[in-house]
Amino acid sequence: MSSEATKFINALSGVIEPSTGKDILRLNWVRNLVLDLPRVSFDIVVDDPGDQFSQDVQNLSVEAIKAAFGPDTIVNVSVDNEMIGIGLDVQGTDQEKELEKSIRNTIAVASGKGGVGKSTVTVNLAVALAKQGYDVGIVDTDIYGPSMPTMLGIVDGKPRVNDQRQIIPLEAHGVKVLSMGFLVEPDKAVIWRGPMVTSAVRQFLTETDWGELDFLLFDLPPGTGDIQLTIVQTVPLTGAVIVSTPQQVALADARKGVAMFEQVNVPVLGIVENMAFFTPPDMPDKKYHIFGDGGAARLARDLDIELLGQLPIEQDLRESCDSGVPQIVAHPDSQSTQIFDDIASQTVRQVYLRNVGLPATQQIEILHR
Repeated sequence: MSSEATKFINALSGVIEPSTGKDILRLNWVRNLVLDLPRVSFDIVVDDPGDQFSQDVQNLSVEAIKAAFGPDTIVNVSVDNEMIGIGLDVQGTDQEKELEKSIRNTIAVASGKGGVGKSTVTVNLAVALAKQGYDVGIVDTDIYGPSMPTMLGIVDGKPRVNDQRQIIPLEAHGVKVLSMGFLVEPDKAVIWRGPMVTSAVRQFLTETDWGELDFLLFDLPPGTGDIQLTIVQTVPLTGAVIVSTPQQVALADARKGVAMFEQVNVPVLGIVENMAFFTPPDMPDKKYHIFGDGGAARLARDLDIELLGQLPIEQDLRESCDSGVPQIVAHPDSQSTQIFDDIASQTVRQVYLRNVGLPATQQIEILHR
C-alpha cells in the first residue's frame, strides 16, 4: 500500500455519518478513486440524497483531503445516489439482492492446500475484526470437514428458523456463524455429490438472516472446485485472502488459488503466512524457520499482492482452536494475537482500497460446453 493511498484512507476515515456513527469508507460510499497528486478525484455514492449529511459530505470530504495532503491539493468530488446495487445484475434473485444490500463486504479465506491453518486464520481474523468494532459473520463452507463449531466452542449449537423461513445463524465471541457442523451429528460423515453441496452452500448464503454486516467471511475448503465456483456465482465477492505455509509444496498450491480468483475477477487482498517461524518461550529473541524462511513473502512480491502477516507456531494457538476459545480471546497478550490484530487492520485497509479503486465484482456465469 502506497503512503499516499494510506493517507487517503486515513483522511476519509474521519468523515463520520452521524446516524450510524460509521465513516464513509466503512459504509462503502467512496468509489472511483484517482490519486494523481496534486489532483485527487473520487465519487461518493450516498443512500439518501435528501439527507442533511448527504448534502454536507462533499465539503467535509474535501476538507479532510486538503488537511491530509495540503491546502493546494486539487480535489474533485462528485456525489450521487445508488438506485440499483452496484455489482448485481438487475435480473438477480430477490435473495441475492437482499444479501448484497445487508452485507457490505464478502471475503473468501482460501488455500490451495489443506492443513495450512486456513480455518484458524478465518476464526481469529473474524474475532479480531469484531473486537475492532465491526459487524462480522462466518460461513463455514467446508461441507465435508467443518471446523467452526469446534473452534468457536458451539459444537452443540442448532440454528433456528424465523417466521420468514430464514436460518438464524448462531453467535459466538461477537461473530455470527453458520456451518454444516450444526446440521449433522458430530460423528456422521457428509457423503454428498457436488450438486447437493452446491445447494447447501447456496442456502447458507441466500436463505439466512445475517442482518447487517460489515464483513462476511467464507471459510473455504482447500482447492478450486464446486464450492468455490458456487460462491463466485452467488455472491459478488469483495476479495480473497490466501493462507499458506512457507514451504514450496504449499506455496505452489497457494499460487493456483491466487490464479483461480484472478480468473474469475475477484481481487486478492493479500496472503497470510502461517507457521512462519517458531520462537521458544525461554528464548524470545530466537526465531526458527522450521518450514522455510519467507516463502509467502516472496510469493507476494512475485504476484504483486500484499503480505498481510506472518504467524508463528505457538502451542497456545493450537490449544485455543481445540478448546473453542479463539486465540485472540484466550491469550490477548500473545504474539500471535498481536499479529492477528494487525492482519485484521491490514485487511480492512486493503478492502477500503479495493472498494475505492476498483469496480464492484460481478457475479459470474459458468458455462458448460
